[in-house]
Formats: sequence, structure tokens, C-alpha cells
Amino acid sequence: MKKSLFATLAVITLLSGCATTQENSKPEAAAGEQAVSVNDYPTRDRVEYVLECVAKHGGLTYISQYACGCKVDKIAEKLSFEEYESAKTFTQMQKTPGEAGAAFRDPKQSKDLRSKLKDAEAEAEKACFVK
Repeated sequence: MKKSLFATLAVITLLSGCATTQENSKPEAAAGEQAVSVNDYPTRDRVEYVLECVAKHGGLTYISQYACGCKVDKIAEKLSFEEYESAKTFTQMQKTPGEAGAAFRDPKQSKDLRSKLKDAEAEAEKACFVK
């Protein structure tokens, strides 16, 4: 118990430092384009993503922790937090059966955001060597 608590705190500390010190390396957006800030994801959501990712990839190791941290950073480069949060909600709620789930499955916005998140995760998976 003590070891897993320490490992979790280490992940949170590591991500907190990384999330707050990373700089946006993108140039200014052209007129009419909205710049996506890599730092607009709350630390809590980054940590949650990394912990879920680590659990899916065999548990907490340096490699999985680093790769999952890389993965959330790559996703943040592709989607604003609002898009990510909406896509995640649509993805989770589309499994609701019947008419109640139709509001999450059927709208074009839902399909577009779920597709965008899926593409971003696939690219991040390749770029970060998560296995």
C-alpha cells in the first residue's frame, strides 16, 4: 500500500511539474485560427489520463509513465481541453442504451469529436511508443 501510494504521488508530482513548466512552442496563430495551448489541460485531468493509460499498459513503470505522459501531451497538441472533454464525454456516454444514448451517439458534433480524439490517440500512441 505504502509503495503504491508513493508511486502515485511520484506520478502526480512529476506531471504537475511537467504540466506547469512546459512552454507552448507553436508560433502565433494566423488570423482566424485559434491557437491550441498545450497547457490548457488541468493537471488533475492529465494525471487521470496518465494513471488510466499506465493501468492499461501493464502497471507503473518508468517506461509506461513516461510514454503515457508523452501521449497526453501529444493529444493536448491536437485538441483543446474543451474538445477533449467533450469527446471523452461523448465516448463514455455513447454506450448508454436506447434513446437516452442517442443524444451522445448520433449528432455530427459527437461523431466528429470522437473521431478527432481517436485519431489524436492513435498518432500519440505511435509517437510515444506506448505498447
